[in-house]
Amino acid sequence: MEYSVEDISSVKKKVTITTEPQEAEAAILGAVALYQDSVKMDGFRKGKVPASVVEKRFHDRIYDEARQDLINVHINEVMQKLGVQPVSGITISGAEAPLERGKGYSYSMEFEVLPTFELPPYEGLEVEQEAVGVDDAEVAEVIERIRRDRGKLVPVDGTEPARDGQVANIDFEAFENGAPVPGIKAEGFDLSLGEREALEDFEALVKTIRPGEEGEAEITFPADFVAHDLAGKTVTMKVKVHAVKERQLPALDDELAKQMGQENVEKLKAAITDSYVKTRERLHKGAAQKKLLDGLLKMVDFPLPEAMLEADMRTLMTDLAVRLERQGKRLDALGKTEEELRKELLPQAEEATRSLVLLLAIAKKEGLEVSDQEVLAQIYQNSLRSGQDFKTLQQEYERSGLIFLLRDRLLADKAMDRVYAKAKVKEVPPAKPGADAPAGEAAAAADKNPAASSAE
Repeated sequence: MEYSVEDISSVKKKVTITTEPQEAEAAILGAVALYQDSVKMDGFRKGKVPASVVEKRFHDRIYDEARQDLINVHINEVMQKLGVQPVSGITISGAEAPLERGKGYSYSMEFEVLPTFELPPYEGLEVEQEAVGVDDAEVAEVIERIRRDRGKLVPVDGTEPARDGQVANIDFEAFENGAPVPGIKAEGFDLSLGEREALEDFEALVKTIRPGEEGEAEITFPADFVAHDLAGKTVTMKVKVHAVKERQLPALDDELAKQMGQENVEKLKAAITDSYVKTRERLHKGAAQKKLLDGLLKMVDFPLPEAMLEADMRTLMTDLAVRLERQGKRLDALGKTEEELRKELLPQAEEATRSLVLLLAIAKKEGLEVSDQEVLAQIYQNSLRSGQDFKTLQQEYERSGLIFLLRDRLLADKAMDRVYAKAKVKEVPPAKPGADAPAGEAAAAADKNPAASSAE
């Protein structure tokens, strides 16, 4: 292999690689040998299929894998010789054609590297960190959520329509110009009123109908409704209320505690408190680390790798879309173009990229490393969250070069922990009870099995 390097910018390089015919031939033969050892074909014992037969039968797959294996070898070799690590995905150009016997192979790769700059002093920095406080009322709130989640729905006597805090068992269907609207129909559906499970106008309709009776009203979906085909549309919603129910909550006793994996009520409360403490310790430590990082960033200036910045921008855009979707809204409901949104998010993206670059530089100075096992463990966690096959996801990371970006983010976390470990952390009194808990923290605590919280 021969290669030449071109510096496109202070943070971007282009490497042109020329492969000799014999190296391409070796890659092909290696791939054939792997297939020869593993494939089963009629008339041959496993591992005894002639190489020529294997190559002909699996030609395209063998040559494609040989090409990819060769590129991976080149990437590792080039990075070692240059003494650099890509901080973004590697873009491969000119490698679309398959390998051929007796012929060389040429292509190029582009990638970004860390900028060079003088690190600010980061040892012995002073930072305040809020002490952890848990209020009894917060624990009681979690317990009430546990009781509610395990409560039984029992019919309510009387003929009055359902009200907030009750549950209406209903049938409903939407109509437009007398024709049913596909996808908006349910039977025997339990609707909890007053909890924003449905459109406000729909709940208002349900609260006018007595058990055993029917009703209808015109319902207009919001213009930013998550379902595009319903956004802004007005339909006739027909509802029948079968019954009105209330939640009968279980007693707060040792039996309930045992259902949650605890021996008694006191240990249940202790487990919930411990869960809060561990969560807030992480939050407060993270806040202190953010203060340290913000202070360091004010002391330095350096160019940002474009691909890293774009990766952070995509993450911010995706997070924004997810948050809106949880509210039943679409991204375009903000009334802004993608270009306008990107402009607004640019300062956040730049801060995220600057933080990563600085932490990677600190990691290099500290001699920190991320093992292959740590990278694979993170890919495995990502596969569990996304529902993707682990091996497929791993190959995707390797093929795209994103495995380097993943390694960098893990390395940055280690660098931040090192800066924090070397800082002078001063604990300050906690804020007003409950003020430091992010929205939904109590809900998260309630949804966990307290018995398992200590293992997290």
